[in-house]
Amino acid sequence: MKEKEMANLAIGMIETKGYVPALSAADAMVKAANVEIIARNEVGGGLVSVVVRGDVGAVKAATEAGAEAAGQIGEVTAVHVIARPHPDLAKHFDALNAK
Repeated sequence: MKEKEMANLAIGMIETKGYVPALSAADAMVKAANVEIIARNEVGGGLVSVVVRGDVGAVKAATEAGAEAAGQIGEVTAVHVIARPHPDLAKHFDALNAK
């Protein structure tokens, strides 16, 4: 991804215990704001993470909605937003190169 494109976006991540809360989080995130799901990872030990991207405000709103939805049916282990990630991250994380 080009440096200029990375400067205007944020990435948000939600990690849950179990697939069902992760699915609920993903659904709530895309319904709550203009974000794109770029990855779903089964980390191990039952942990599942969902990664979205969009503009900073949209990603913050989406992760808040996703964490709320997932927390109603399961356990949320982590929620994090990285505003304007450094362009070098895309070299090391395949999800950031998704189009």
